[in-house]
Order: sequence, then C-alpha cells, then structure tokens
Amino acid sequence: MGTSTLTAGPEPSIRPWAAALVWLRDRDPDLVALRRAVRTAIVMPAMFALVDKVIANPAMATFAAFGSIAMVLLVDFPGSIRERVTAQAALVVCGGVMICVGTLASRTPWVAAVAMGLVAFPVAFAGVISSVLAGATTSLLLSFILPVCLPGSASAIPDRLAGWGLAGVASLVAIAVLWPAPPHNPIRAAAIRVCRELAARLRAEVAYVVGPDTPEAHATLTTAIAAAQSEVGALHRVFYATPYRPTRLTVDARAVVRLVDELRWLNAIVLRASPTVHPAHANPRACEVKKAAAEVLERAAELLAAPRRDRAPLEHAARVLRDRLRELERATTESLAASADGDPAQRSPAARVSGLSPSFRAQELSFVVGEVAANTIYAAAAERRSAIDRLLGRPPVGLSGTLSAVHERAGAYLERNSTWLHNSLRAAVGLGLAVLVADLSSVQHAFWVVLGTLSVLRSNALSTGQTVIQALLGTVAGFVVGGALVVLIGTDTTVLWILLPFALLLAGLAPATVSFAAGQAAFTLVLVILFNIIAPAGWSVGLVRVGDIALGGAVSLAVGALFWPRGAGSLLGRALAQAYSDSARYLSEAVAYGVGRCDASGPAPGAPRELALQAAAAARRLDDTYRGYLAERGAKPVPLSQVTTLVTGVAGVRLAADAVLDLWDDDGHGGGDRAGVRRELQYVTARLTSWYDQFAASLAASTTVPDALAADPVVDERLVEAVERDLGDDGPAAAIGVRVIWTGDHLDAVRRLQEALVDPAREAVAERALSVDDMWWLRRRARRAEVVG
Repeated sequence: MGTSTLTAGPEPSIRPWAAALVWLRDRDPDLVALRRAVRTAIVMPAMFALVDKVIANPAMATFAAFGSIAMVLLVDFPGSIRERVTAQAALVVCGGVMICVGTLASRTPWVAAVAMGLVAFPVAFAGVISSVLAGATTSLLLSFILPVCLPGSASAIPDRLAGWGLAGVASLVAIAVLWPAPPHNPIRAAAIRVCRELAARLRAEVAYVVGPDTPEAHATLTTAIAAAQSEVGALHRVFYATPYRPTRLTVDARAVVRLVDELRWLNAIVLRASPTVHPAHANPRACEVKKAAAEVLERAAELLAAPRRDRAPLEHAARVLRDRLRELERATTESLAASADGDPAQRSPAARVSGLSPSFRAQELSFVVGEVAANTIYAAAAERRSAIDRLLGRPPVGLSGTLSAVHERAGAYLERNSTWLHNSLRAAVGLGLAVLVADLSSVQHAFWVVLGTLSVLRSNALSTGQTVIQALLGTVAGFVVGGALVVLIGTDTTVLWILLPFALLLAGLAPATVSFAAGQAAFTLVLVILFNIIAPAGWSVGLVRVGDIALGGAVSLAVGALFWPRGAGSLLGRALAQAYSDSARYLSEAVAYGVGRCDASGPAPGAPRELALQAAAAARRLDDTYRGYLAERGAKPVPLSQVTTLVTGVAGVRLAADAVLDLWDDDGHGGGDRAGVRRELQYVTARLTSWYDQFAASLAASTTVPDALAADPVVDERLVEAVERDLGDDGPAAAIGVRVIWTGDHLDAVRRLQEALVDPAREAVAERALSVDDMWWLRRRARRAEVVG
C-alpha cells in the first residue's frame, strides 16, 4: 500500500479589519478614544449642519461646532451614567458663564489678556480638588478662549450661548445614548483584585507554617506570592496612569483612593513577614490573626464589588480580627512576664525581643487591614446615601464633607514648591500672553494662537521645545493633506461635508493611538475642512494655522524658559525631601504621644493631628509631582523603578506613624515614672529623624546620601531593660510594656526601609536627576531650627 503525503496549504491571512482592530486594541484597550471620536463624528457635523444650514447663523455655528468638540471629544467623565450626566450638565453651565465673561472682555486687548490669565489660573488649579475637574480643564479653557479671542459686543452673547447650549444638549444625549461607556472604576477594580490575592496569600502562608514542609506546600505559597505581587503592581500602574490624581469629590471615591497606599503598604508588610524557611514552631495566635485578616480582606473585596450589599459580614470579620488581636496581645503579655522567670537563655533582652517579633508582625498586619476595612465601609456607606444627602454633600460618619475636602486639598497645593501651582501659574501667564500677542499682531484667527499655546505648554523649556516642533510638523502635515484636498475638491462643499466626520474620527483617535504630532495633523485637517465649509478660502486656511501654531509655540517656549524651566525632575527632588522630612517629624511626634500616654510623670500630650495633615498634604504633592515627572517628555536619567521606590517609601514612614498613634489611642496614663522607656524611645526616634532629614537634604541639594542605619542590638537590650525596670512584668504594666516594644518594632521597620532607599537615592544624586542648585533646602532647615528653638 502506498503512502500519501498531506501538505498544508498556506495559512489564512488575518483580514485587514481584524488586524486594524487588534492594532487599535493594543493602543486603546478600553476603546475610550474610539468612543469619544465616534460620538464627535456624529454630534459635531449634526450640530454644525443644523445651525449653519437650517438656522443659518455663522456665529452660532462656530460655537456649536467648537462646543461639540469641547464637550464630546475633549472630556470623558468617569462614574455611572447619572454621575456623568450630572458632571456634563455642570460643564455646559460653567461653559456658558465662561462665554459671557469672555465675550465682555474681548473688546480691549489688555482686558482680554488679563481676563484670560485670571480665568486660566483657577480653572487649571481646580484640578487638585478632583480628577473630574482636572479632566474638564481643557474644555473649560476652550469655552473661554473662543469668545475672548473673537471680539464681540454684549449683543453677540445670545447667539454664542445658543450655539454652546445646542452642543451641550447634544453632548448630554451622546454620553447617555451613543455607545455609553459601562460604569467602570479601574482603581476600585484593581483594589478588589489586590484584596482577594492578598487574602489568598495570607491563607497560603498560614497553611505553610502550620502544615508539613512539602514541595507542594512551598509551591502553593510561591504561586500565591507571585499572584499577589502581580496584582499590586497592576494597582500601582492603574493609579499612576493619568497625569492627575484619580479621585473625585464624592466621598466614596476619596475612600477608595485611600486604599491604594494602604494596600501597597499591606503588601510590603506581608512580604516582609513572609516565611523564607519552614518554622519549627508556629505562633498559633499570630496565625489566627492572619486568618482573620484574610477573612476581612475577602469581605472587603465583596463590599467594594457590590457597595449596596449588607456590610454586616465585613463588620463581623473586623470584630473577629480585633478579638484575635486582643487574644494575641494577652498571650504576648503573658509570654513577656513568663520569660522573666523561665530558661536563662530565654531571659536575655535579645531573645525576648525576638520572641515578640511574630506578634508584632501580626499587630502591624491587623492595623492596616483594619484601615482597609474602615475605608471600604465608608465607601459603601457613601454610595448608599439618599439623593438629598448626596445633593447637600452630607458625608457618612467618619469622613469629612465636600467643603472640608476642598479646603484641605487646595490648601495642600498652595505651597511654593507645588508642581500643580507652578503649572497653573504657567498656564495663566502663557495663555494671557498668547491672547495679548494674538490681539496685538492682528492675526486672522487669534484663538488658534491661544490653542497652540495651550496644546504645547509643558513643565519645562526642553519639553515645550520638543512639543512645539512636533506640533509644527503635525500642523504642516495636516496643512499639506487638507490643502491638497481643497485643491482637488475645489468649491464643492458637499464633498467637504462628507469628509468632515471622517476627519473628526481621525482627530479623536490619532493623539491616543499614534502620536501628539499625528493629532495636530488631524485637527488641522478638521479646521481646514470646517472653515472652507463656513467661508471657502482654499488651502490658505492651513497656511494661516501653521503660522498661528508657530506663534503660540514661541509664546509657550518663552513662558517655559522663564517660569521654572527645569521641569518636574527638580521639583520631584524637593517634593521627596519635604515628604520624607514631614513624615519623619510626624513619626517622631506620634512616638512622643505614645510614650506620654503611658507616663504619668507629665501632662497628657495631644495627638499630632496637625502634623498628620501636613505629612498627608506633602504626600499628595509628591504624588502629583511624580505624575508630572512620568508625563514629562524626554529620557529619564534614573530608571523609573528606582524613582518609584523613593516615592512609595514615603507611605511607609507616614503609615508607620499612623500605626503608632493607633497603638496608643485607647490607653490612658499608666502609673509610675517611665523615664527609662521615654529616654530609650526618644533616642531611637531622634536617630531616625536625623537620618531622614539628612536623606531629604541629599535629594534636594545633591549632597552625600547617608548610609542606612545598622541594627543596634544594644538599643534593643536597653529598651527591654527599661521596660522591665519601669513597667514590671505583670498586670497592666506588662501590657503597656508589650506596646512599648511594638512601638520600637515600628521604628525598626522604618529603619529597615532605609536599606531599600539608599541605592536609588545615590543613583538619582549621581545623575543630578532630582536636585536643584539653590539654597531652598538649607533655608527650610534653618527656619525649622528656629521654630524648634
């Protein structure tokens, strides 16, 4: 019997439309840009045709066209349909106010320029309050730029408002009906996954330490660790994916954002406490705390996923965790007292401190898991508020109201070294100057100059210069394509009407999927088509735009060179320095508060709430400066992983101070003199604070980064001896002794953090990537010394 050979035919090729979809998915995974572009391609031509052809009002048509672009293409609010419609309606109203003010200011050049600056600053700065406001910044600025650059009297306001209003109504319908985006909160979704994976990791650790040491058990633990690390990394990427802090003014959104630092710190705690070898004897109480913490994280994930479900399971799990922690504390207190009379080998201070380590790690874990539970409950309670409570801004118990949040956030950024403040001032000066230059130079379309300034203005002169070149290249490309189309088409506006939706679709997609220059080219093509429909002028429209973009770019470059020309890198160094210094001070005062709570020899100290707010404000400024650093064009001299380590280390110091406060908040004064305990903890704290102050100075002024502090067993021994001498070994005094040692462990955790910070800081200082050549930090330290003195 013969054999036959089967030959495979050529592999089927991927169809072009399928390949295009794969390409688009790679660059626009959630199809956000495509959704906005499709809506704009439908809404803008429809509104423009209605006003231009049916109503036949050119002024109204201009505002209807650019209003559609501003409210459909340039903004995409997050949240549910109700929240989006509410935010969109507010944008329509605010834009109408801008049009009225801009029109009234448009008659006199210097008045228009001053008005532009006065409006641009609060609009740009308001982004610190809410990511919703930050996302609407360009749309709000456009609603002022357009009328202020088109001189008109008060009689022009009705037509302009009518055009903007028609576009606003259409935008409301578009976001609700035309391919509405599903309610999606990427931070909430990522936090849910992190909670579940950390719960699985904790359970795997408990199973590993209490069970037999087998390869299967070790492989299960390794898999759980890798899964948790992957989800925490994904949460970090989602959180820093936008150039502004992704939080809204809503109470539930603020509570969810707080989870980010807590979950990242929780992962660091679990990683630090993860068993590297199978222990001979597991601490059963610590294991019970871990299992209870895992249950809390599971219930928190469920409530985050469905905020309107019953919160009783999470509250019950949190109570169980507190009970397990109290049992651990009692068992630890008993072991501390028993060790004084036991085996001499176990009575040494070093052995007693080592014996308390598992209980401290469990206490540290329970604190941050409790914070996760509390913020989850706050977020769920906020979402369950009645409509009237939402309207009046009444928060659930435990969170500040909207006005308090606005005051706190805005106050945190009204600081000399705030990146957001710098960028807001730069925008105000740049746009005001652009309006003045455009008016005085009598260009044909003044608002193109201002739009060019807005589109290329960046955080330093080098980045602005690069963006100006890209904008000009893109504009020239758009001019060439648009001019060629106009030459080929001639005066046939019917073809231009047909091409307009496709040009808008390209303008919406190009910036997100191709490049900034491609977006400029597509937008120039839209303008060439649009203005040749309104008043046919041929290819010269594109040539005018090239000149206007060049003029706007020159204004941006000048402003970028004059105002903070070095960009986000130097500001990041200052922000890191201030955040570490403020967090270390907060930790120092938290320890002083804790020691004072157990010492009756002096007045009861107050909790350092003001320092806590200062440290949190410095952390928020650092967060936004880091976002600016990530968004800034150009090569990064230090790997981003190293810079990220420096940024995330701040949360470790600040949250350790929170944990110390929580440790002592429920205890009153103990009897007796605690001078020995106070002296030892103050010594350790002063040593840490001094190191972090030197570390901060090295980041801000490129001085030598100090070596990480080595562990000092003598200090540990003196602390245990002071506990024995001042507090004794039984009763309430022994319980306070456990908390004193746990406080020392929190300080030691902050000391161990230094080892991860030194190498990245030295690389940054060597490259002078985060430093500034001024005396800012030295002056700041001198002012602080005067205050302390």
